[in-house]
Amino acid sequence: MEQAAAPAPNVTLLTRRFRGYLPVVVDVETGGFDWNRHALLEIAAVPLDVDETGALVPGPATSAHVVPAPGTEIDPQSLEVTGIDIDHPFRFAKPEREALDHVFAGVRAAVRRHGCQRAILVGHNAHFDLNFVNAAVARTGHKRNPFHPFSVFDTVTLAGVAYGQTVLARAVQAAGFSWSSEDAHSALYDAEQTAKLFCTIVNAWPAPQRA
Repeated sequence: MEQAAAPAPNVTLLTRRFRGYLPVVVDVETGGFDWNRHALLEIAAVPLDVDETGALVPGPATSAHVVPAPGTEIDPQSLEVTGIDIDHPFRFAKPEREALDHVFAGVRAAVRRHGCQRAILVGHNAHFDLNFVNAAVARTGHKRNPFHPFSVFDTVTLAGVAYGQTVLARAVQAAGFSWSSEDAHSALYDAEQTAKLFCTIVNAWPAPQRA
């Protein structure tokens, strides 16, 4: 008796466009600039998708406020910039491992849906975000990090080439979107704005034709 053939993987336009990697926009808010020393305070991820025309679009976002991990530090000046109130009763922060589980689950689901091998982080100054994610993964001993360990797409470079702008607010406005200074420095807001910026730049660039 012949065995049924295994179902073919769900190969989508995104799989082909980015060589099996799913672009996922990530933004983190932190207690400083040193990922080995300062706390991760917020994380948001926006897996990218395609619409009915084949254009790249932001998918559903996942985010979490994070309880500062034991042994990490917070520079008070960083809180002045982000406006984060660590002790706010409605912050509903998760322990670091739980926050990673929450965000990574949505990323892995999107990777599977598009038949990709793994996710690749997209960010504005992307290695900053990736280094904080990698540091949190190392602290928690997390074994299911969906992101490539060192490769990224950086919208600083892309926006500099496309618009001559490297500051996120100015790049987003150059791409034709509004920017709210009041909402900025929230991981979710910045990730969603960065996702729109990345999609706009990529959609203006013709996809390579492969046999």
